[in-house]
Amino acid sequence: MSKEEESLGSDWMADLTRLINAPGYGRWKSMVTAIGGCAHPVHLAGQSMIVNASTGEILHAYTTDGEPSGHLLVACGNRRASVCPACSQTYQADTFHLIRAGLSGGKGVPETVSTHPRAFVTLTAPSFGPVHSHRDGRRCRPRNRDRVCEHGRPVGCHLRHEPQDDRLGQPICPDCYDYTGAVLWQAHAGALWHRFTLAIRQELARQSGMTRRGFAEHAKVSFAKVAEYQRRGLIHFHAVIRLDGPAGPAQPPPDWADHHLLTQAIPPAVHQVTVTTPPSDLGRWTLTWGDQLDIRPILLDPDADGLSERAVASYIAKYATKGAEASGTIDHRLSCRSCAGRGRLSPMTTCGHCHGSGLKPGLNLDALPVTDHARRMIRTCWYLGARPEFRALRLRPWAHMLGFRGHFSSKSRAYSLKLTDLRNARAAHRAAEARERHGLPALDDTTTLVLGHWRFTGIGHTPGEAIMAEHIRHRVQTARQIAAEQADA
Repeated sequence: MSKEEESLGSDWMADLTRLINAPGYGRWKSMVTAIGGCAHPVHLAGQSMIVNASTGEILHAYTTDGEPSGHLLVACGNRRASVCPACSQTYQADTFHLIRAGLSGGKGVPETVSTHPRAFVTLTAPSFGPVHSHRDGRRCRPRNRDRVCEHGRPVGCHLRHEPQDDRLGQPICPDCYDYTGAVLWQAHAGALWHRFTLAIRQELARQSGMTRRGFAEHAKVSFAKVAEYQRRGLIHFHAVIRLDGPAGPAQPPPDWADHHLLTQAIPPAVHQVTVTTPPSDLGRWTLTWGDQLDIRPILLDPDADGLSERAVASYIAKYATKGAEASGTIDHRLSCRSCAGRGRLSPMTTCGHCHGSGLKPGLNLDALPVTDHARRMIRTCWYLGARPEFRALRLRPWAHMLGFRGHFSSKSRAYSLKLTDLRNARAAHRAAEARERHGLPALDDTTTLVLGHWRFTGIGHTPGEAIMAEHIRHRVQTARQIAAEQADA
């Protein structure tokens, strides 16, 4: 062990000892437990009061002056598991309930929605060059393995890759791989999805022998989707698509708008969607979805030949907390905050923070802990982001995402409730528990006011606090799993 490692070890051990022996340790532990063991809590200082609006009487007052640390800890709320496992679990649970409500009903959505035609669809990216892949024990790409490309590398691969092989997703020949096309596809993936949602409505109307407006008078398309990164650094979308009546989930669609019509309309809608990149001396790309299209029915009976509602909701929720780091890149921005990666504050003024590089001060792309494939995609984002024809794509601020700048999870308005509804309900439940604990009357907006003044004082944990917070997170997670298993029993 090096002297630096010994120093770091002694530092966190000393800080952990200080924390446990501090007089306010019990209160700190209760605050961290309340936020589920958040890895990067926000520190707030201030006060709040519950006041009787009629008399001005202060029913309850709280101030952080009485806290041992002088501040209150609030969860960071980050959805990514690589940033905060605790808050990502909350986000994952919320996404599960959101998706499940649109499939089975509940939380304000009628249970009859489970009888509506529904399909689980996976839309993929096209190929921009052969990559190493895992094929259930078969050889990677045995065809043409004896041929070589113009760069002198084999066209195929005769190896059998294990699921955790680092070569999976990496191009067989990086020089043949169309990195420019891959980055531009990634940057336009959101536009492709939007055009697909329009095309599926148009195709349903066409197959029903109606205009799109006429079809909307009989049925409505609702959806929810999540993006997942593949090993090759490109995303694909998993989506739930549902047919409702014109009034939404509370109304069934007509008998002729059945599951067969839905599944028949999806393939032609996918194949007709295109997006053309802006004019450039590099060329123009006509971007489409990939050839791999998976459509599966969502059924009430989990033993039938299809997917159960719970399985679909769990699958989508799992990927709602993952980012691009699963494809070998990093989970934070590379661009300078002051100039957003442009390198200039104005046409005549060079950014003083990054000195014109557009990178965060002290950052070196060659030193990033990423795969070679991810590094080339990041550099392609950086190169294309400096060209005026691609400036609107903002590729440099999204280089760490390999060019993808869309929403990881989204839904149509009528699919189910919103994440905000779940968060508000959780906040109201916790507030009701607090009022009951302090012996306060039920909150009434007409007679009771909640006044507060807060200021930001910091974020995160000390080394010793981080270790204890992770321990608390595991305990909270275990308790939640036991409670969920008991509820399902």
